[in-house]
Amino acid sequence: MNKDLFIKLHTTKMGINRIKKNLNLKDEDVVEYCKNKMLDNKCIYYKKGKNYYFEIDNIIITVNATSYTIITAKKI
Repeated sequence: MNKDLFIKLHTTKMGINRIKKNLNLKDEDVVEYCKNKMLDNKCIYYKKGKNYYFEIDNIIITVNATSYTIITAKKI
């Protein structure tokens, strides 16, 4: 996994709202929440096309592999 991913990881205002809604988060920092999930030893990740996918705790987090933008996170 590219170390830059965790340094440059970010999302948009729309992404923050989408992730909070999808995961029922209230006051959490969405980027930190996702980063902590992604760094967990139980997390499985893979690249498919232009995105990375991280799966843990019945959640899938989608990150653009070029811009390091968290696109969405949702329950599976």
